[in-house]
Order: sequence, then structure tokens, then C-alpha cells
Amino acid sequence: MTWFEDTMVEEEAGAGERSESAGAPTIVLDQRAAFSGSEGVDRDGLRDAAFELIELHRLFAKTEENVVGEVLRESDGFVEWEHYPENDAYDPETGAQYYYHAHPPEERGTSEHGHFHLFMRERGMPAGAVPFPGQELPEGENAILTHLVAISMDPRGLPIGLFTTNRWVTGDIWYPAQDVVKMIDAFAIDVIRPNLAVNRWLTAMVRLFRPQIVSLLEARDHVLRDCLSRAPAATVFEDRRTEVMSYMAISVEDQVRLLCGESASAEPA
Repeated sequence: MTWFEDTMVEEEAGAGERSESAGAPTIVLDQRAAFSGSEGVDRDGLRDAAFELIELHRLFAKTEENVVGEVLRESDGFVEWEHYPENDAYDPETGAQYYYHAHPPEERGTSEHGHFHLFMRERGMPAGAVPFPGQELPEGENAILTHLVAISMDPRGLPIGLFTTNRWVTGDIWYPAQDVVKMIDAFAIDVIRPNLAVNRWLTAMVRLFRPQIVSLLEARDHVLRDCLSRAPAATVFEDRRTEVMSYMAISVEDQVRLLCGESASAEPA
């Protein structure tokens, strides 16, 4: 069980009559349902992303490597909560940014090694994007960034989940899902450093799982609207009892099957 699934169980245990002191429960979505329910899917784009991931995994396998090992390659060790790479990875042209980190074992459970957090800085945001009210915006050029999605990784270095978090978790500025989806479409780490393989892998993951990420962002906003009906935005965004807003177990293998019109397996690979 992962740290967010453990939190989800605790929250849902009393979901029948949620008290004023309870945090919002995590919305759990299904990979296949999100794919089937998506409209206007660019299947050619998804196929290109699938081919890219398959090729990268082939190259990793030749030397018994994986994307997590690559992101940690230049580090002296792996320290919980630290960002990898140090100071994050950033593409100054697209505005895309990411880092990898892990929670302590007692928080993340046995199935997760760590997770990537993906962002978009102000430079890459679409014209006309307006953040949710009730947030204090940072000053300075390109100072605003927003969290797009997180990718949970298992000890083998394979992706096992996608999730969104409350604003306090990453200290970003929240934008409505319709604006964040446009940022997802613009996400690309098109630079050599700090690691070309990791940069290509994350860019392809976002492309391949676009239908699921859209569903997660829409579910995130649903949770937010529900919370805002009971408390002001400043309280909701900083509520430590509400951490993960939406979550989905995923499998690259199952996504390829769905893309090819086959039935996805019951258990994630």
C-alpha cells in the first residue's frame, strides 16, 4: 500500500458523516474508464509517446537501468525529502519543471519508491490563464509555477500511479483544470541536462497518459469546489488534512493495450 492509499483509507473510513474537522477524501479513478471516456483523443500523438517510452525502456533494460536510477545518477546518495536533481530540472524555453523525491518509508508504504512532481512556470502558461482566487501570488519574473501532476514510481523504477495534491504540498499557485490541461499539452523538457533519458521519459509519459491526467485534474477541481462550499480558499489550500486530491493506479503496458484496442489487465504491471 502506498502512502496516499493509506491516507485515503483513513479518510474514507468515516466518509458517511464527514465532520467539520475531517479532510477531503481522495477521489480514486480508473485508468481504463478515463481512457474510454476521453473525447477527441489524439491517438497518433499517444502512439508516438508509446513508441518513445518502449524505446527508452528497451535502452534501460540493456544495461539493467531505469528512469529512477537515471535521475539519481549524479547524487551521492538518496535522502528522503531532498529534490533530485538538486534545484530541480527546468526547460527555460517551455517553462516545464520537475523533481523526484521520496517520503519516509513509514509514510510511503512498500509499493512506492518515490515520485516525480511536474510543474509549469509562468513562462509556459497559456495567455488568459487566471489562478483561483484566495492565493497570494509571488512577485518577480517567471516566479509563478503550478503543479501539473505527480508520477508514483515503484522500487523497480516503473510508474504505478498518477495523482494530484493540495496546494500546500508543493507551495504552487493553483489554476483551473481547463488551464492546466493546456499546460499539460505544452509540457516538454527539451534539454540535454540534467539527464536526457529522464527528460524524454517524462515528456513521453505526460503525452501517453494525457486522457488520465485530464480526468485527475477535473476530479481535483471537484474536490476543491466541494471544500470551498464549506471553507474559504485560504483555509482549504493550506488544510494539512487534505493532501492527495485524486489518484489513479496506472500501467504503461495497459495503456498500450488500450491504445491498440485490447482489454487492459486487471492488475497494473
